[in-house]
Amino acid sequence: MKIGILAAGITPDVLRSKYPTYAEMFAQQIAAMEPDLSFEIFDVRLDEFPESIDCCDAWLITGSKSDAYGDDPWITRLCEFIREVDAKNKVLVGICFGHQVIARALGGRVAKFDGGWGVGVHHYQVADNVATPLGRKDIAFCAFHQDQVLEKPEKMTSFLSSDFCQHAGLIYKDRILTFQGHPEFSKAYEKELLDLYDGVTLTPAVAAKARQTVAQAGIDNQQLMAWIGTFLKGKCLHNP
Repeated sequence: MKIGILAAGITPDVLRSKYPTYAEMFAQQIAAMEPDLSFEIFDVRLDEFPESIDCCDAWLITGSKSDAYGDDPWITRLCEFIREVDAKNKVLVGICFGHQVIARALGGRVAKFDGGWGVGVHHYQVADNVATPLGRKDIAFCAFHQDQVLEKPEKMTSFLSSDFCQHAGLIYKDRILTFQGHPEFSKAYEKELLDLYDGVTLTPAVAAKARQTVAQAGIDNQQLMAWIGTFLKGKCLHNP
């Protein structure tokens, strides 16, 4: 079974010697749990799109520094690709930018959040009305975003939320699964990003508070990545 990864962004240049690209993070971590899966990466931000949505069995869209509500030609083309994937009932997973652009493509609204940046380790509550394999009602993982899904697509159910982010996880049946946070990020990588953007896009106070959460909080990446792997294979709980 082949998974197509639509790489909408890449690890910052200064960190490339130490860390894989975002697409590679997913391929490596999911393959460790699901060794029967293979992966093909398409750099959509460079307009490298698959010839057909049928060339892979399921799809995953990574994070990006780009705005999911932007009108760059590759983002517009990606929205069209998402709608085609949905129309053909293919499985689709989205992370951060991927979460947002899927919401946009399917009728939701994405914008910069008035509350500022969400960085560090965030805790999210799992909705009571959605069956998930997460095992508990509070789950934590890394976040790094200023944009948010402010209005979800009508067809999707919001299953993760926090005081900071109302629609932190969206799901549609057993076909579409998206997360605002980054289950592929280790705490070490998150800290590197905080150091890199401290005083640049993040205020020192925001960066310092985020570092504290990274130092003190545990993260549930393994559970989340395991769910993503089984979801991509079409072996998941049936959801609304």
